[in-house]
Amino acid sequence: MENKTIILTTLNEAWAAPNSTFDLFLESFKIGNNTPWLLKHLVVVALDENAYGRCVMVHPHCYLLHTGGTNFSKEAYFLSPTYLQMMWRRIDLLHTVLRLGYNFIFTDVDIMWLRNPFPHFYAEADFQIACDHFNGNSSDINNFPNGGFNYIISNNRTVHFYEFWYQSRLKYPGEHDQDVLNKIKHDPTVRNIGLKMRFLDTIYFGGFCEPSRDMNEVCTMHANCCIGLEKKVHDLSLVLQDWKMYMSLPPDQRSPNSSRWRAPQKCHL
Repeated sequence: MENKTIILTTLNEAWAAPNSTFDLFLESFKIGNNTPWLLKHLVVVALDENAYGRCVMVHPHCYLLHTGGTNFSKEAYFLSPTYLQMMWRRIDLLHTVLRLGYNFIFTDVDIMWLRNPFPHFYAEADFQIACDHFNGNSSDINNFPNGGFNYIISNNRTVHFYEFWYQSRLKYPGEHDQDVLNKIKHDPTVRNIGLKMRFLDTIYFGGFCEPSRDMNEVCTMHANCCIGLEKKVHDLSLVLQDWKMYMSLPPDQRSPNSSRWRAPQKCHL
């Protein structure tokens, strides 16, 4: 964008397969409210050759990220060694993006984009992140963040923070980036960096952990608190179906009580 902001996601072969999460992800942009234009700013980072091949078939901005000696093509089960390596490779990549001077929204592929999120970001924040559960105070570091959706401004504070976050994996072996973030957000180093951190309200940035309660306000819905690709695809399909039904209503009938999410269903099992 004009202010050097890009939207980034990462993709492997399992999630790139036809009729899987990637197709739902792209569809959400196309049917969302004031979201189709954002697709031209979306860069898909493919983690393997097959994901890259599928990406270039359906999207113009694809980048193949090489990681020597590692196969990221298969579904990486939560907290497996491959999953952990994939998550930390992502933090390393985002650190590089910040060093290059780009602001970014990072979004997981299992997030449906239903409205333009930019009006709901905090102008003064360096680092703002979605939550599994939001306690009502966007400045309270006791919120439980979810690394699947965040908006980061490139500056010295965020570059130093991402470097500290990435190095902290060595202090907490066997833990993924989100759990490590939950620990280091209290660290004096973060206060010394001066990072301005804010947490995003689940009314606008919801998920299966804490679904947005108002379709008139929701921007994104994340298949968090859900393990298993098949379950995610099933329930995200319901999200898009419910959104289409909501959007088909006359504007004067789109009240907070007029529509309800059917998801999560399988993600509760």
